[in-house]
Amino acid sequence: QVQLVESGGGLVQAGGSLRLSCAASGRFRRINVMGWYRQAPGKQRELVATITSGGSSNYEDSVKGRFTISRDNAKNTVYLQMNSLKPDDTSVYYCNAKVVTLTYRELDYWGQGTQVTVSS
Repeated sequence: QVQLVESGGGLVQAGGSLRLSCAASGRFRRINVMGWYRQAPGKQRELVATITSGGSSNYEDSVKGRFTISRDNAKNTVYLQMNSLKPDDTSVYYCNAKVVTLTYRELDYWGQGTQVTVSS
């Protein structure tokens, strides 16, 4: 069983910064892509950013230049540094990992979600 544990959410004023962390634990061969998604009330979950094991990253347009995704492969941890936060960034943020299991299957795992609230 693989678990993703997130931390770092909270309440911040517009223009402020937060750093999210997500650590994967359990038994698996490796993690391919790790990423962050978010879901605001009444809206669909949307991609925020992803990063491959080799460090290639991808961002949703509205966060480019403000958010930075990174990962520590040795710690199976992904981070999301969020700067210049806006009220529109208010959401529950979910960590995602595409994990290669001991039987070589690639499965999606999700964290429990962490609330980010940006006040104006």
